[in-house]
Amino acid sequence: MNEAETAAGLPVTPHYQYAQQVGSQLFLAGQVPQAADGSIVAPGEPYAQALQCLANLSKVLAVHGFAALDIRRLVVYVVGEQADLSTAWSAVTEHFGGQVPPATLLGVARLGYPGQVVEIDATVVKG
Repeated sequence: MNEAETAAGLPVTPHYQYAQQVGSQLFLAGQVPQAADGSIVAPGEPYAQALQCLANLSKVLAVHGFAALDIRRLVVYVVGEQADLSTAWSAVTEHFGGQVPPATLLGVARLGYPGQVVEIDATVVKG
């Protein structure tokens, strides 16, 4: 189902797709802080997890012929207190060199994997 993504170093995702292109748009699953072997990177650490989510997002974009400039909106989900949100946001601003696309930063109660404290979703459109 996600052969191109796993060939690019992303973990296997049984039962769902990383992304699906429709015309000039790329619809993405939220990117989680997983290493290629499927393990959660830096459990409980929002900065490192945000960077891993963004690295995974970059890989998915590249596999489908998109680039960071095609990101039209980000949603960053963070488990924890205000300081955790700020820490994750620091990683996002670093990744984008201070030029973050329109974004929403949300505090949430929990995410899908034990130890996961960050997930990043994006709206992606070429043109």
